[in-house]
Amino acid sequence: MKFMIAWKIPPALYKAAIDRFLSTGAPDPAGVKTIGRWHVPGSSYGWHVVEAEAAGVAELESTWGDLLELQITPVIEDTEAASSMAKVHRK
Repeated sequence: MKFMIAWKIPPALYKAAIDRFLSTGAPDPAGVKTIGRWHVPGSSYGWHVVEAEAAGVAELESTWGDLLELQITPVIEDTEAASSMAKVHRK
């Protein structure tokens, strides 16, 4: 399943979060595949889309939860959404 992870760095943790990111490169835990990661230039916000099982996402959250405020949302692509909508609305 795909998950969109919105992240925000609290001001008091900004330097520590940047240091960890630069020193580790923020690798994916086993079983997690990054689809893309985007940073808002000049801010402390960003998004990370991954494909993984829920346990892998929980591990990712555990890795960064001490430095980032995370909002994790399961997401589906248009074709999957359209298929679900058609089942309900095209009876």
